[in-house]
Amino acid sequence: MKQFGRALHLAARYPGTVTAVWITSVLVAVLWATNLAAVWPVVDAVMHGESIPTWLAREVETGQQSLDDLRSQRLVAARRMSISGPETSLRLAQEMTDLRQRERLMKAKNDRIADFIPVATRWLPDTPFGTLGVVCAFVFFGTLIKNAFRIVNQLAVSRLGNLVAFDIRKDYFRHLLRLDLNEFTDRGRGDLMARCTTDIYSVGNGVQTVFGQAVREPLKMLACTIGAAWFSWRLLLLVLIVAPGAVILINWLGKALKRANRRAMEELSGVYESLTETLGAVRLIRSFGRESAERSRFHKGLKQLYARQMRIAFYDSLSSPLTENVGVAMVIVGAVSGGYLVLNQQTHLLGVPISDTPLTHGQMTAFFAMLAGMGDPARRLSGVFNVIQSAVASSERVYEVLDRQPSITDPETPRAIPTTWRTMRFENVSFQYTSDRLSLEGINLTIHRGETIAFVGPNGCGKSTLLSLPSRLYDPCEGAVFFDDLDLRDARLRDIRKRIGIVSQQALLLSDTVAENIAFGRPGASREEIVEAARRAHAHTFITERLTDGYETPVGPGGGRLSGGQRQRIALARAILRDPEILILDEATSQIDMESEQLIQRTLAEFARDRTTLLITHRPSTLTLADRIVVMEHGRILDVGTADELEGRCDMFRRLCCSPLLESA
Repeated sequence: MKQFGRALHLAARYPGTVTAVWITSVLVAVLWATNLAAVWPVVDAVMHGESIPTWLAREVETGQQSLDDLRSQRLVAARRMSISGPETSLRLAQEMTDLRQRERLMKAKNDRIADFIPVATRWLPDTPFGTLGVVCAFVFFGTLIKNAFRIVNQLAVSRLGNLVAFDIRKDYFRHLLRLDLNEFTDRGRGDLMARCTTDIYSVGNGVQTVFGQAVREPLKMLACTIGAAWFSWRLLLLVLIVAPGAVILINWLGKALKRANRRAMEELSGVYESLTETLGAVRLIRSFGRESAERSRFHKGLKQLYARQMRIAFYDSLSSPLTENVGVAMVIVGAVSGGYLVLNQQTHLLGVPISDTPLTHGQMTAFFAMLAGMGDPARRLSGVFNVIQSAVASSERVYEVLDRQPSITDPETPRAIPTTWRTMRFENVSFQYTSDRLSLEGINLTIHRGETIAFVGPNGCGKSTLLSLPSRLYDPCEGAVFFDDLDLRDARLRDIRKRIGIVSQQALLLSDTVAENIAFGRPGASREEIVEAARRAHAHTFITERLTDGYETPVGPGGGRLSGGQRQRIALARAILRDPEILILDEATSQIDMESEQLIQRTLAEFARDRTTLLITHRPSTLTLADRIVVMEHGRILDVGTADELEGRCDMFRRLCCSPLLESA
């Protein structure tokens, strides 16, 4: 509930809307109870052939008779007390005190009615049928006004819930962009998507429910409770004796619903993850004929989700009958107790005083109307439990991600990166993704500004991991990366990353136009600059001749409308346009044909001049660009040297790329 409370607290950002919710809720509640109270004059006046003024006059007359009776009883008690013994005198004194109290209450009631008679005589009809018409008009227009306020209330509640969901979703997305990269692999995209969509929707729906039904319906119950208490608060207390048991059962039901909803959300995340994975690997699944196996896996996840949803449905089905049974029990207690008092014109029940004067039929009918007015909101609230418990479970899942702090952050007092730094140093660097195995171990390497360094080694030796450290996509577990004497962890992330351009083996494009993808690393670039970068990456020809809308052609999600080679050339154009101090190429030409590769090699040779370039490749033609080559194996640096030096002394280098290199060199 604590996490959901944080979501509710966001509503404080919109005080005007919250105020509108509360004001309209109070007005709806007051008008709800007032309309129900209209049954009192109908039963006690109209049904007896009287108008409201004559009924009030009769009430004053009846009250005066009661006052006279109370005074007579008090005088009799006074005379008896004067001739009685001490014990009897004490009892009679208490009786006289009670009579004086009832006398004061009766006089106050009579005075209130008497004060209203002139107003009623002037403004209200003097016939029973006219009185009925006024009461009906009052109820009709009261209902119209109530419903107008209710419409405003529901609009304000919807606005509040949607704004809170908007804020949480915005904060969630902003936080996702800051999280460590391993969060995306550990949790899976499907789970993170489910939290951003389904869970946050559930939280927003819960906020609407809390500020809507959970405020409006209890206020209606409170208004009816006050009305019932005005007729007889003691009888109301008697009716409410069944409430504590209902509170205990509802509390148990709420906890059960919360557990069931959280497990259902986890199952739904699994379904999202399975669907995301399947859609991303549909080519692989079809190639290996695994459609049946994937259907079975998805079917299993859906069955588990279905079982959780049915458990929620079971608990939810209990809430309405439970509320209804409590309401019926209250009405039965009230009917038996109130019926006895009215039919026998009594003020005591089993010796306990219930009212100061006998209740009339109209008062008892209005009392039952108030009980019914309490029961209807209670019935509506029975559907609130599942919504709120679902929101509580969802908010815990959402804030579990929002509360996870990234390990890679800006320092409190960042230092500036030297504009003319001379060296980049990896000093005793070790790194591990998991606790059981080091991906990098004891890396020591110095790279001079403007130098081109190639990294070669078998798959999984740590090349890509090592080149992720200069941009602080990861931080070393041990050791540090330096620009001259500046530890990169002491620099601002933005300052580091604006100096680096990356082209990876899996060229990542956004679902936008070709032009926007090229300009992604340098927002605001002119069309001429975009076209020039594309020319240098040898992408201009296919963009203008093969794509229907040229540079305005949408590339599709992930660049799926383009081939792998086309995506890589656009990614290379993006890096060229960025014009970074440090260029990182991770198998950047692996999906480009040989003819285009030769053209791109010349572009890279020119582009890398006077620029620090770090490249991962096994292609001999690309290795010719390198001033030095770093050979890696099992997360360690095996050897460093020129191609000729390594060919003579490093078996790993010869096995990977020696003989083709000699030919191309």
